Amino acid sequence: MTEQKTYDFRNPALQAIRIERDAISALENRIDDHFIRACEVIMACKGRVVVTGMGKSGHIGHKIAATLASTGTPSFFVHPGEASHGDMGMITSQDVVIAISNSGNTSEVVTILPLIKRMGAPLISMTGNPNSTLAKEAAANLDVSVEAEACPLGLAPTSSTTATLVMGDALAVALLEARGFSAEDFAFSHPGGSLGRKLLLRVADIMHTGDRIPIVNEDTTLSGALLEISRKGLGMTTVVDATGAMTGVFTDGDLRRTLDKSVDVHTTPMRDVMTRNGRTIQPDQLAAEALNVMEGLKISALPVVDGQGALVGAINMHDLLRAGVI
Repeated sequence: MTEQKTYDFRNPALQAIRIERDAISALENRIDDHFIRACEVIMACKGRVVVTGMGKSGHIGHKIAATLASTGTPSFFVHPGEASHGDMGMITSQDVVIAISNSGNTSEVVTILPLIKRMGAPLISMTGNPNSTLAKEAAANLDVSVEAEACPLGLAPTSSTTATLVMGDALAVALLEARGFSAEDFAFSHPGGSLGRKLLLRVADIMHTGDRIPIVNEDTTLSGALLEISRKGLGMTTVVDATGAMTGVFTDGDLRRTLDKSVDVHTTPMRDVMTRNGRTIQPDQLAAEALNVMEGLKISALPVVDGQGALVGAINMHDLLRAGVI
């Protein structure tokens, strides 16, 4: 039987990480006047930022465009090869073009430069060669050159793509700060994510309304209130007076405390055992705020009242769970 040779995978992996780390560190000195100019050009843009690049630069370009779009700078990616066959129509004079090429002389990108210039769209380049055609034609060139690729053959784009990606993130973050982009703005770009649900979903969107609200009168007996709690399934009931105004709540916790006193469930009215001035929430508040209140008070449901204190709904922990807030 032939003995299987072992190979030290650890050292080349660590070496790759060190080379790419150094490439990222070198970017700090390149947040210069060209970077500021690039930010100013994009901030003045009345259209969208169009990112383009071939091969691995194109893959990085897709990510940069996505990051810009999700942080307040409308952006999309156009493949330079497709741009030469009709997709140039996606670019207008109101747009800004970010062209990515490590060499700065990628033929597919250089081919469309005269068209970009003719339409008057400002050009920002991200290259590893400040003397390249692309860099010279740009209003601002972001220097993403590297000392060496992490690939030991010096062939596969590794350090150079990492540096370009990080420079793109730096650009997106600088623009985000300049625009005053907020967490709620971010949530609008990510309505399907957990952050979107926490920052966009309101109590009104998931609360129980109408006949689904558990309600009993102050003179309803404890046994009657238990039937209402069971029917509505929220683990609580609201209590109202003769005018319909909410005067209290009765929860599972109130029931445990009441039973400890050995009261008669068939004769004891709600006014004697309910919690008065219980915590409520308003329909326009975030569902995440309802969650914080429930967790803070260790309760599982809340009545919902409008600005005048009128009862308009009810919400419980299961509603928040189903909505993905938890």
